[in-house]
Amino acid sequence: MEELNNLMHGFAVALTLPNLVYMVVGITLGVLIGVLPGLGGANGVAILLPLTFSMNPTSAIIMLSCIYWGALFGGAITSILFNIPGEPWSVATTFDGYPMAQQGKAAQALTAAFTSSFVGALFAVLLITFLAPLLARFALKFGPAEFFAVQLLTFCSFVGMSKEPPLKTLASMMLGFALASVGLDGVTGQLRMTFGFTELLKGFDFLIAVIGLFGIGEILLTMEEGLAFKGKSARINPRVVLQTWKELLQYWKTFLRSTAIGCWMGITPGGATPASFMSYGMARRMDADPQSFGKGNIVGVVAPETAAHAAGTSALLPMLTLGIPGSPTAAVLLGGLLIWGLQPGPMLFLEQKDFVWGLIASMYLGNLVGLIVVLTTVPFWAAILRVPFSVIAPIIIVICAIGAYTVHSSMFDVVLMLVFGVVGYLFKKLKYPLAPLVLALVLGDMAEASFRQAMLISQGSLAIFWSNGLVGGIASLALLMLVWPMIGALKAYYRARELRPA
Repeated sequence: MEELNNLMHGFAVALTLPNLVYMVVGITLGVLIGVLPGLGGANGVAILLPLTFSMNPTSAIIMLSCIYWGALFGGAITSILFNIPGEPWSVATTFDGYPMAQQGKAAQALTAAFTSSFVGALFAVLLITFLAPLLARFALKFGPAEFFAVQLLTFCSFVGMSKEPPLKTLASMMLGFALASVGLDGVTGQLRMTFGFTELLKGFDFLIAVIGLFGIGEILLTMEEGLAFKGKSARINPRVVLQTWKELLQYWKTFLRSTAIGCWMGITPGGATPASFMSYGMARRMDADPQSFGKGNIVGVVAPETAAHAAGTSALLPMLTLGIPGSPTAAVLLGGLLIWGLQPGPMLFLEQKDFVWGLIASMYLGNLVGLIVVLTTVPFWAAILRVPFSVIAPIIIVICAIGAYTVHSSMFDVVLMLVFGVVGYLFKKLKYPLAPLVLALVLGDMAEASFRQAMLISQGSLAIFWSNGLVGGIASLALLMLVWPMIGALKAYYRARELRPA
């Protein structure tokens, strides 16, 4: 009951006229970001974050989160109409969405994708509404050792649960830790790895890094691939929407299964992309006609879109309650909270109720507004893709440069952005994951501070991380996640050895 009362208070905060305007603006910008390949939810939030510094934190986070919801919706448009994933998690949607468009069923495919996205997000927001306060109250018992154990679990989970090669994930994360340690040591006051550059006294700003790594890096890669748009146009009318909704009712099991997969992958550091592929594979395995997948089966659109939205939304749960982002976009939003002077974690629910519950209420409203916006404006977004990418790319680069300069009003940051852009391009070419680097860059300082505080309390003894059942369980699980790929490799080796003929 307390959660419902707080939620009603959140709606009172979110339903003010300025916040509703920011919501619509955020959704519209987000759909545009999702439609344009080379951008993305994390990039869009990072680029536009500096513009919100003068805004009220509640209005700012509502607008930025709505940019994210819009990007999640928008990625499906290019996947279905042009066979070009606007977002990484939309790749699975192309498998059946584009064949449906080729068969003249683009409107049905788009309606199914948008509706599935709405349903997945709605269940994830319900999870946040009722689980976040409980998790926050539980986290109030945490001390420095517990917080470091949770952060260690997050880092190790990226190694153990990621689909990327573990060594590449570790290498990316180690680079992030190295970048996070640059600047003034908050404990000793000593300079670390500034190499005589006064601009590095404040360290590497995560926002500059994110704009470069994701925005510039993706643009460089896309320009190299010579992107061109060829696809179908689509118009959605109320009759098609109602017919598709009626058909979707029979797939309620797919909705529930995909939502469960998405929420789990969002809370753990799996992310929307693995969730969409996992859900697609599960739907295909459990369908009565698996051979129809890849040829225009509507379930192949429902499953990945539901899971991606559920994962993208539920990734905010650990960010709000523990200060641990579950996705790159959540990591960017975490950095925004810190810039606004808000410390994510259990105390946020006690000290900033208007902010937290206003944000949660805006998730309900933002997804509803997003569904209406995309259903009514698909022809407009499809028309934007007729603009040559050679025109769009320079505009995106200029927007990135403006966003980087706005952070500290420094041209040095623009240069850094370009350097990080080259790093991001090389990472993508060499198939190194960027999410672990961003996670380590954002959480590196917090993890270091928690570890050093725990060491001061225990007088240098690592036994503090096994001093009670809670911290010991979390730390042990973290170590298990770290060695999990090694365990899997050993199992595969012995299995192959058993099958080898004598």
